[in-house]
Amino acid sequence: MLDQKIIKELEAYIQDHLIIELQDRMYSDMKEECISESLHIELDHFIKNNQKPTLQEVLFRFIDQKDASDTEIYKRAGIDRRHFSKIRSSSDYRPKKSTVIALALALELDEEEFHQLLESGGYSLSDSETADLVIKFCLEKKIYDVIQVNEYLDYFSQKTLA
Repeated sequence: MLDQKIIKELEAYIQDHLIIELQDRMYSDMKEECISESLHIELDHFIKNNQKPTLQEVLFRFIDQKDASDTEIYKRAGIDRRHFSKIRSSSDYRPKKSTVIALALALELDEEEFHQLLESGGYSLSDSETADLVIKFCLEKKIYDVIQVNEYLDYFSQKTLA
């Protein structure tokens, strides 16, 4: 038979320690929630201060600067009207790298502008990719005709643009 005095002491011990443990857990949870909220605010602030313009914003700014029409650009780039419309109307749509390159060529962007447009879409040109080297060469030589660039890509057995 269990000693009643020990049982009462054990119950009191458990109750005291259980409450303390629950309080510790609650404090820990609240602390984590505060840290999480603080990080969330910090992250929002970081994004707001560091986010650059979207591909669509950069693309249509260049189209306006070049005083070109949408139709003129998408035809030169070899892109159909529906695809171009999707790029224009859907800010979260991310066209393929080859499409962005074709648009940059159609706009006859200089190297800095070209890289700015590519970067806004999350892309870059690599010195370790044959296709990218063909594009860089054409850009340096101011070869903006997408059909001609595609012929050079095809000559080196690379996938063509748009």
